[in-house]
Amino acid sequence: VLRDDFRQPPGDVVVAAGEPAVLECVPPRGHPEPSVSWKKNGVRVSDKDERLTIRGGKLMVASTDKSDAGVYVCVATNVVGERDSEPAELVVF
Repeated sequence: VLRDDFRQPPGDVVVAAGEPAVLECVPPRGHPEPSVSWKKNGVRVSDKDERLTIRGGKLMVASTDKSDAGVYVCVATNVVGERDSEPAELVVF
C-alpha cells in the first residue's frame, strides 16, 4: 500500500549562494514504509555529491551554489510503486 498524499510536500526555498538549504519532505504512509529520494529538474539526485545529504526525507545542501537552483520533487518509493510530490523550487541568489 502507498497512499496518495504526502504528509508534508516540499515547499519553495530561497537562499543566498553559500548558505545551506533544506528541502523537507514527509512521504505518504505506506506498507512497507516508503523510502525517499529526490529529483532535480526531472533527474534523480545523487548523494555521491558531498554537499548533499538525504536524511529522513530531508534534502540538505551544505553550501548552495547557483547550479543548485531548480525544481525539486520528492519521490516516495516502496514495492508497490512510487509517487512524486508536488514540485518545489530552490532559488539561489
